[in-house]
Amino acid sequence: MWFIHSEEMTDTKAQFEKVIAGCRGLFEKKLKDYGLSWRVMRPESVTDQIFIKANRIRNLEMKGFSLVDEGIKPEFMAIVNYGIIGLIQLELGLPEAGVDISPCEALALYDKQMKTTKELMYAKNHDYDEAWRSMRISSYTDFILMKIYRTKQIESNKGETLVSEGVDANYMDMINYALFGLIKLEFGENI
Repeated sequence: MWFIHSEEMTDTKAQFEKVIAGCRGLFEKKLKDYGLSWRVMRPESVTDQIFIKANRIRNLEMKGFSLVDEGIKPEFMAIVNYGIIGLIQLELGLPEAGVDISPCEALALYDKQMKTTKELMYAKNHDYDEAWRSMRISSYTDFILMKIYRTKQIESNKGETLVSEGVDANYMDMINYALFGLIKLEFGENI
């Protein structure tokens, strides 16, 4: 059995912090470019936006090339950020009219949701003994797509589940799979 040494866990945390910082930096820049326009999106629309990104990654993985000069990394970053947006939308609900929070509040909400998501990942990472490191990036893509289809079903059921986790847990899993992909792309497939 393979055990995690504290040094390896520290590397894992450092790697997560690095890719998360990149995603947050992009979120902040887009916040300046587009404002809080995403506040009008219903959670179902956020799920569909994540689907578009994950589907593009899968197509690029299967075809092996892109006709648009954007690779897989920006799509994984978008999945992370739209996943956080989805969690914020679930927490706040839709605004009555227009934008109801400031950019500073949006960043604080981003950090809050990322902290919760990261804590879940660290707990699962402990229990699964960093199994994600032995997985292929294409598996992360497939798992994200599976989580999207699960989320769409839960949304079709008006958020009701009998024994399953809710939409929020699925968004967190999508974020974490995308973060795994970003780490592999940043630090190498065989880390």
